[in-house]
Amino acid sequence: MILASLDEAQRAGARLAPACAEFGLDVRTVQRWRRQSVGDDGRHGPKSEPPNKLSEAERAEVLEVATSKRFRDKSPKQIVPLLADEERYIASESTFYRILREAELNAHRGRAKPPAAQPPREQCATGPNQVWSWDITYLRAPVRGTFYYLFLYVDVWSRKIVGWRIEENENSELAADLLNSLCTAQDVDPKQLVVHMDNGAPMKGATFKATMDRLGVTPSFSRPRVSDDNPFSESLFRTLKYVPNYPKSPFESLEHARSWVAKFESWYNNEHLHSGIGFVAPADRHAGRLKKRSRVYDAARRLHPERWSGATRDWSAPGEVFLNPGKETQIELRDHVMAA
Repeated sequence: MILASLDEAQRAGARLAPACAEFGLDVRTVQRWRRQSVGDDGRHGPKSEPPNKLSEAERAEVLEVATSKRFRDKSPKQIVPLLADEERYIASESTFYRILREAELNAHRGRAKPPAAQPPREQCATGPNQVWSWDITYLRAPVRGTFYYLFLYVDVWSRKIVGWRIEENENSELAADLLNSLCTAQDVDPKQLVVHMDNGAPMKGATFKATMDRLGVTPSFSRPRVSDDNPFSESLFRTLKYVPNYPKSPFESLEHARSWVAKFESWYNNEHLHSGIGFVAPADRHAGRLKKRSRVYDAARRLHPERWSGATRDWSAPGEVFLNPGKETQIELRDHVMAA
């Protein structure tokens, strides 16, 4: 039944890995079943039951006690000691929890249920100044244990650094002032702009939130403690700190840090060939300056067609750039890459 369903799904165009995931199977398991012709399901389970397994009557007793009027508002960590006070033992705390979980009786109830952490909303940029990402990173200061704080904004579509500042502290007022000045300097319509960020104090501060509301900027937040939700800023910070000329010693002063980052910005925006946008400089992509590489390759192919068995290299950059793409978008992007 499982293999037949997988075959039918693949004939309809589904990829094997997502289809296997729906059945809770690994791709290699299905491939082994097909290769060995073991039938519909090659899983046989354990050959014998463990000697310490609870009987059905004992499991029923655990559920009856845990859901009784006396104990239904108590956890197993409270139930077991109370039973022990009465010189009565049914099962351990972990067994209580396991049986309640299997019976789907171990969920949070009512107002005690914590909110589920939902992934950030998918954002798609088709041009510059539509989606920005920003974050703060530490730069070592002369005094041990102290830092300068680099506030940095990057355009998600072009990867261009659109603005930054370095200060001796981080707070919501500084972040708000930078955002306000960047919207003016970049000549963008704030109402058409999405700004993605993590959950740090400067991002959640009242002054920064009030500035975004006044400008009409749409906020987008990462999940707490999930760095993958803000990949563009994290990637840029790694590039910044791993370039060969990044100082091995702490920055000598605030002016030294600002001078170094200014030079990095110029190199990154105007000279760095970014792999994510077709190996062009972010400033060229941001301004719409196109390269003539495809023409060069077409001319070379016409001159020596025997050296190409297929099409020439595709030098075009992606027209759409997604921030935190959803599951369906991820599958489409993966299929597009495999097809290319």
